Amino acid sequence: MACIGPSTVCRHVAEAGETGVTIDPVILFFVLGLSAGLARSELRLPSAVYDLVTMILLLSIGLKGGIELARQPLLPMVPQMLAVLVLGMFLTLVAFPVLRLLGRFSRADSASIAAHYGSVSVGTYAVGVAWLMEAGIGFEAQMPLLMVLLEIPAILVGIVVARGFAANLRLRHVAHEVFLGKGIVLLVGGVIIGWISGPAGVGTIEPLFFDLFKGILALFLLEMGLITAGQFGSLRRQGLFLIGFGILMPLASSVVGAGLGVWLGLSVGGATLLAIMAASASYIAVPAAMRVSVPEANPALSLAASLGVTFPFNVLVGIPLYYEIASRIHGN
Repeated sequence: MACIGPSTVCRHVAEAGETGVTIDPVILFFVLGLSAGLARSELRLPSAVYDLVTMILLLSIGLKGGIELARQPLLPMVPQMLAVLVLGMFLTLVAFPVLRLLGRFSRADSASIAAHYGSVSVGTYAVGVAWLMEAGIGFEAQMPLLMVLLEIPAILVGIVVARGFAANLRLRHVAHEVFLGKGIVLLVGGVIIGWISGPAGVGTIEPLFFDLFKGILALFLLEMGLITAGQFGSLRRQGLFLIGFGILMPLASSVVGAGLGVWLGLSVGGATLLAIMAASASYIAVPAAMRVSVPEANPALSLAASLGVTFPFNVLVGIPLYYEIASRIHGN
């Protein structure tokens, strides 16, 4: 079982005979950024600092996953890898008609938003990992690898749904964005380095990538709060549909993800993480790919839903719910 760092969204504590509820400071960093952004504060993380924080976060997740993967054979994981690829395609194909028929968005916008919700949010995954660690709940080592795989199918399906198999699809540019984007390179690179080096090999870099994980995550969430606040204007202009979709779609997707995890034989922690991944929405890899292949889609719509609604919902409320869903399906 692999866990990457300590944190939790909201936990019950009992100390000195007194029971109460505390909110983890990592989540309060997100609330701080959100509040500062809504108040139009001058608070900003320098772009170089945010890039560094993101890189460390991605490498930390990949390294830990790679270390744990080195302890087990790859072949038994192939069915899980294939199932995750199908999951990404399925969620995208489910979201598209909902957006097209009920939301009445254009074909390009519907495909773009659907691709965001068929993919995965690394930030949400990191918070989920931290939440499970703090709760003492283990999960399978291959989850970082499955997360990387979940990035890919939604992008491809979204592009095909939006444009069809047109001659101007620019597959070379799409492949570059999908497979050589910063997020994928860092995650896959971290997994490979951790797998080759093993626990002993990464000991010298452990203080940066593992011991400081919670602090790095706090800075990342501070910036995400600021970015989220910037999407509220688009939500006001687009009405209630995106808000409802940004909450209901993750809830439905979490049930699918948790059910698939249990069917694949994952533990409660693994099924919870798969539910979290299914319920999250990409805001890094998918926007970049959509910008290249579906330039007529309005990125403000996708980011308003994924960052303005789904990300804060998952971080503040959703993760404990997804654990309960996975536990019930698992029979615990």
